[in-house]
Amino acid sequence: MNTIATRLGTVRGLDNGKVKSYLGIRYGEPPTGQHRFMPPVMAPAWRGTLDASRYPNRAMQDRDTGSLGQKVAGELSEDCLFLNIVTPSTSGNLRPVLVWIHGGGFVSGSANEYDGTVLAEQGDVVVVTVNFRLGTFGFLDLSSQGPGYEGSASNGVQDLILALQWVQDNIEDYGGDPGNVTIFGESSGGTLVLSLLAAPAADRLFHKAIAHSATCAYKAAYDQTEKLALRLGVGNDEYLDKLRSMTATEIVELGLRFRVSVDGQVITRPTFDAITDRGTAGVPLLTGTNLNEGTLYTEGDDEAKDHYPSMNHLLATEMLLGEDPDFYLESLREAYPDASPGKIHEMLWTDMFRRTCTLAAQLSTTAGPGGWLYRFDLPANLPEFRRFGATHSSEMAFTFNTFANPGTHARTFHDRNDPVVRRVAREWSDAIIRMARSGDPTGGELPAWPVYEPRDRQCLIVDENIRIESDPDSLHRSLWGQ
Repeated sequence: MNTIATRLGTVRGLDNGKVKSYLGIRYGEPPTGQHRFMPPVMAPAWRGTLDASRYPNRAMQDRDTGSLGQKVAGELSEDCLFLNIVTPSTSGNLRPVLVWIHGGGFVSGSANEYDGTVLAEQGDVVVVTVNFRLGTFGFLDLSSQGPGYEGSASNGVQDLILALQWVQDNIEDYGGDPGNVTIFGESSGGTLVLSLLAAPAADRLFHKAIAHSATCAYKAAYDQTEKLALRLGVGNDEYLDKLRSMTATEIVELGLRFRVSVDGQVITRPTFDAITDRGTAGVPLLTGTNLNEGTLYTEGDDEAKDHYPSMNHLLATEMLLGEDPDFYLESLREAYPDASPGKIHEMLWTDMFRRTCTLAAQLSTTAGPGGWLYRFDLPANLPEFRRFGATHSSEMAFTFNTFANPGTHARTFHDRNDPVVRRVAREWSDAIIRMARSGDPTGGELPAWPVYEPRDRQCLIVDENIRIESDPDSLHRSLWGQ
């Protein structure tokens, strides 16, 4: 155990002899009762010694296990505004800070599923993982319900902004540098990273960004009052009271799905507009995807599924930021005439993430301080995942380099005892650390890796042989109309 004095009070955490962990530190007051659906409020100092030796509550969601069915520490609760900190030391020179935003489609997942101990020790950095409101609690648009609810469609984003403000105010006590903060996230967490670029309240709270397999904010918030009031059997004027009176479990059981939106209050403009608007005053961006994103959603099954037609149209529309996708869908089938329905569905998932990340990297170079693009190609080699290839979230265990310590955890599809896996994980996680340290991921054992720009479109391919390829997406870019 390890006890330190901070400006908010005394904290007792864990110490494994290499890094110190402080788990379950409250950054926001409980968003419960009359505070349900309201903006978060900064938590005050505490009295006595805070026990920070156990993982905290996770946000309410419809499953109690992790993304691969694994057991996850922490109870499900509306009272979920906590963060976890791992640091090499609370003394000495201040260290770069990495703030992790988990994925899960905006309705599931938690910070507790990711262990930053290896990354912290390896890079001499401070790793912060954040729990925030999900689903209806974090993303339901209630702006029609009066003052105080104007930004409710982005409550989950407001939670993250509050956590970043907490980091600015307090991370020095844990050995972190508030002047060198990198946000990083995957899937919906990567989307939230890109969306924070368009949230003015987050400006100056972070200095670099890493977005794995992201989409982005482009669509206006959608008021579901009439539809939901009808479903709940109440009038529009009783709608908010009804939602407030329901239990957290009853709200989760509504099964609502969400995406991040341009609500006009918190996220004020589309992501790509924000990158352009901010110009060189923006932040360096490292972004990319996996070669076979979509196999996670088909489990490698080529057969047709009843939901594919409507889902394919939705994925293609998202990829094209709301534009009519019919021409793209037709062009994709013409380009792959022998592809099965399952393969087409997989490619749509892959293209949705790929186009967004490619454009974000390109704009960050042409209009901003620089953007680097990668593609993770190293195929899964655990027996149960071999048919998945390099699937969605494959690079997570590499980003955190959990292979270096069998006691750590993150989602993984690869054999931690494979020497190729361990080498690639070290080289990739070192690039993540360099990005956090200097705003430039290049160097180390990697080949020369230029920023991504239209002239030569150079992309880092993360595989057994890590290499640079020029315009690896040329065919699909033609299908996207780029």
